Amino acid sequence: MPIQPTDKIWMDGKLVDWEDATIHVLTHGLHYGSGAFEGIRAYETPKGTAVFRLEDHIHRLFRSCKVYAMEVPFTEDEIVQAVKDTVRENAMTACYIRPLVYRGYGEMGLNPLPAPVNVLVAVWSWGLYLGEESRERGVRAKISSWKRLDHNILPPGAKATGQYLNSSLAKVEALNAGYDEAIMLNMAGYVTDGSGENVFIVKDGALHTPPFQAGCLDGITRDSVMTIARHLGYEVIERNLSRFDLYTADEAFFTGTAAELAPIRSVDDRDVAVLGRGPVTAALQTAFFAAASGSEPTYDHWLTYVGA
Repeated sequence: MPIQPTDKIWMDGKLVDWEDATIHVLTHGLHYGSGAFEGIRAYETPKGTAVFRLEDHIHRLFRSCKVYAMEVPFTEDEIVQAVKDTVRENAMTACYIRPLVYRGYGEMGLNPLPAPVNVLVAVWSWGLYLGEESRERGVRAKISSWKRLDHNILPPGAKATGQYLNSSLAKVEALNAGYDEAIMLNMAGYVTDGSGENVFIVKDGALHTPPFQAGCLDGITRDSVMTIARHLGYEVIERNLSRFDLYTADEAFFTGTAAELAPIRSVDDRDVAVLGRGPVTAALQTAFFAAASGSEPTYDHWLTYVGA
């Protein structure tokens, strides 16, 4: 999906023009994938533009940096403010937000510690990652031949730039085979997540999703949907899921900031929900968008308003 340029990008404490937001070709992160990032969305609400679970996203960003021994030269509060400033400066009523911490220019080699640490925040208009039609029609998924990273290979709980090559391999394989998205298994054969989304199934009215131990990311949209589901009276169970669970689910869906909440129509050509979106998925979609758009006061604490 093409990036839609905006006016300004925040780089190391300054808002610079979009076309001037450049880095050196020998930047460490470009060569070794030494960086950490977040994907965040801001929504238009009755009270103005609000960023969904901004503080939680930035806290997770700092956790990822800690795992990779990157000392961020700003505080969490400063990055939160940078996000608000960047959204406001670009006059965005709703947008996608990409904070990135990366090893910069000045050092080359597999020891990243001497390289400087840089930070940027960019925003742009971005539709649904899996396509606008995915919200109702759902997506066709394929079990990938590529396995998700093991905890003792690379930490799957960190959103590090380089390790997303694992997801990219799975995504390209699925697209080339005519599917919309991949579902990845861990080395033990259990479901972890999609290439960039968490996975849920519905069975006998209850929600089931893989635990963190399986190797999935601790998704913030995942956590939001689990919280909402419990408020709506659904049982939520974290357990290992197999291919069999996916094939025999009553409903299934992906969650993620970019994809939001997208029904899974089929897995390996086996229909999950013939109409694309089942009743539980539809109810959770409605409640999630009510929370993100500020129309459900119960979840107002999840919204950080950009302000004038």
